[in-house]
Formats: sequence, structure tokens, C-alpha cells
Amino acid sequence: MAFEGLADRLQNTIAKIRGKGKVSESDVKEMMREVRLALLEADVNFKVVKDFVKKVSERSVGQEVMTSLTPGQQVIKVVKEELTALMGGEQSKIAVANRPPTVIMMVGLQGAGKTTTTGKLANLLRKKHNRNPLLVAADIYRPAAIKQLETLGKQLNMPVFSLGDQVSPVEIAKQAIEHAKKEHLDYVLIDTAGRLHIDETLMDELLQVKELSKPDEIFLVVDAMTGQDAVNVAQSFNDQLGLTGVVLTKLDGDTRGGAALSIRSVTQTPIKFVGLGEKLDAIEAFHPERMASRILGMGDVLTLIEKAQANVDEDKAKELEQKMRTASFTFDDFLEQLGQVRSMGPLDELLGMLPGANKIKGLKNAQVDEKQIGSVEAIIRSMTKEEKQHPEIINSGRRKRIAKGSGTTVPEVNRLLKQFEDMKKMMKQMTSMSKGKKKGGMKFPFM
Repeated sequence: MAFEGLADRLQNTIAKIRGKGKVSESDVKEMMREVRLALLEADVNFKVVKDFVKKVSERSVGQEVMTSLTPGQQVIKVVKEELTALMGGEQSKIAVANRPPTVIMMVGLQGAGKTTTTGKLANLLRKKHNRNPLLVAADIYRPAAIKQLETLGKQLNMPVFSLGDQVSPVEIAKQAIEHAKKEHLDYVLIDTAGRLHIDETLMDELLQVKELSKPDEIFLVVDAMTGQDAVNVAQSFNDQLGLTGVVLTKLDGDTRGGAALSIRSVTQTPIKFVGLGEKLDAIEAFHPERMASRILGMGDVLTLIEKAQANVDEDKAKELEQKMRTASFTFDDFLEQLGQVRSMGPLDELLGMLPGANKIKGLKNAQVDEKQIGSVEAIIRSMTKEEKQHPEIINSGRRKRIAKGSGTTVPEVNRLLKQFEDMKKMMKQMTSMSKGKKKGGMKFPFM
């Protein structure tokens, strides 16, 4: 999870103050010492930490906290509000031109994931906003970048504009915008050249592309794992180009999160999107308040709901509910349900979005074994159609065949069959209880 170390430290710190009936200045001072250390360890800019601690301290010993009925919770509220403000306060939405196409310049250093992020962003615009984007290959110095963007275009079934590596990026941008107008495309995403480090030649070229294309957005793609270097890169690009947004990649990695907490404050440039994995749909809009909630262990229900709405078929969900009610749930249904849940993202990440999940014993450090889930899928796929519909016919001979076909063992097959049978029994009990309650028959003992 992003910010894991920072989240652990801050959650442990606020837990000490949460239930306090009275909060003294010394309590706040002790808490702020821990918060300062946590932020510095997360590689947050020193001046940003200093300002943050000062603001939280001043508000925490003020009237709004000291006269509150629950001072401990009030301090936590202050920390959350200031953490949200530090990351931008509210979501910064993507621009839309008065007359299409909306032009987005994608800039950044080599290795930050700029080309892949360009494809991911185009995919998000199409899926979530129902737009028709055009990918533009303007990185002529790295032929692999042109090829990579064309490959992404094929994968996404999306148009890519390319004139090869012998035409200037300025001319490519000009012709791409004209092409987008003719084809009535909504967005033009220009994948510009990167460098190993910032130099004058690169900036001159980017300024020329900017002057000609008059972009509505200039997004800097930076690697969250580079910490303070990401902030320095953002500052340099912003000084030269006037950025309108930042896209942080690899926020799902083993990152300390300092970049996300510092960039907005240092450059006054909002973080607009974050990359959370390798897949082409692993990008999401950045919501400062939701991220602050995640960091403080308060969950992120809104993002969880959005993921469910985007990945779960409503009609199939209703059909599944009916099958559960009538106890006609099969292994085929189970497999489909598993696929829908997995499409929402890594399971441990989804668990982290549940409020209070960090307090559930054993869940905090639980690692969801994706290989084990893969084994379950393999076992089910090794069953015949009849076996999936009627698991009770699976005798010892069939179990051996299924184990061999799925590359697992007979005990693993036995375990899955037992768990599935137990789950169906539980569904049946819950349904009969529900019916009994409605009819006035069987009731829960406490109702």
C-alpha cells in the first residue's frame, strides 16, 4: 500500500490521543514530535513538515479543540483537515477546452513511465468520461517510445498519430491536432520526449511544442519512488513550462509517499492522477481527502464504491443475489464473482479501503496470497460442466483428476469443496432466517 510506513506511524500516534477526555498542550507537543518524525521519515520536504506541524499545533491548542466534548477526536479531525489541505484540499479536475480537441502535453524524465501513463490516461478518459482520445507519438529520439505507444494503441483499440522519427515534434503536434479536428476526436495526448535529466535543449523543444499546440493541460509524470528528487524535478519543469498538473506513478510500490505530500505545497501544482500498478486501467483521479483518510486508517469507501460500479455488472449481481437466495449458487457463479472482485484491484488494497480495517486483529498485516486465489480458479476450471453445477458428484476418482489437471493436490481440492459446501449452507440458513422473520415464524433471538 502507498504510504504504508507513514500510515502506520501516524495511526499509532493518533490512537494514543483518540479517546482522551482532556488534551493538554504537552499531549499535543508529544503528538507533533511523532508526526514530525513520521513525515520526515516518509521523505516529506523539511519546510513542508515545519509548516504542517505549526498549523496543526496552533489549531490543536485552540478553542475548537480545548472546548470540545471529545478533544482527542477533534485533534484527529484537525490532522486530517491539514493533511488534506497539504495535498491540495480538493480534487483538481481535468480541463475541457471550449472547442475540442482538448490538448494535453505529457512531459517528464525518462524512466518515470510517461508513455505508459499517456496510454492509461487516454483509457481512463474513454472509459470514465466517454471521450475519444488521440495518442500522439512525439518522442522522436527514442524509437522504442513510438513503437511502445503504437503497441498501447493496439491494446486499447485507440488511434495513434505518428510521423516517425524524422519529423520535428512541433510539426507532429501541429498535424496531430489538425487530424483530431477532422476526425472529431475529443482529446489529444502528446507524448513528448524525455531525458535522463533536465537540459536546455529539452526545455527549448517543449516550449516550442507548448507555443504551437497551446495545451489546455501540461502534465508532468513523476515516479513517486524517487522521493524528494520528484519534488525537485516538478519544481524545475514548473519554473520552465508552467505545469497544470502532476501524475504520480508507482504509488502502489514500496514508496514512502513524501513526493505526494510535498509536490503540491512546494510547486503549487495539483496532483491530478496517480498510477497504482502495471495494468492499463491502474490509474485513478487523485482525491486529497480520500488519500488523507487512507493514511489515517479511516478507509476510502467512495473509491471502493466507484471501483465496484466500474467493474461489477449490476444485472449479474442481481441474478447472483437471486441464486444465493434459492441456494442454486454454483462453481460457475463463484468463478464469475471471483473474477469481478479481482478486476477491482489487489485484494489487500481493497481491504485497506474499509474503514477500521487496520484495527481488525490479524488483518492489518494480512497478505492476500494471489497465488492461492489462482489455485482456486485452476481447480474450478479443471472441473467438468456437470461437476461445477453439481459438486456432490465429485467422488475420489474425480478429485484426483481435478487435482492433476489444476496442478494442485487432492487435499486442496477437498478443502475447496468443503468450503464451498459450508458457504452454501450458510447462505441457506441466512435466507431461511430472513424468510422466517418476514412471515413472523423463525426470528433472531435478539429481535
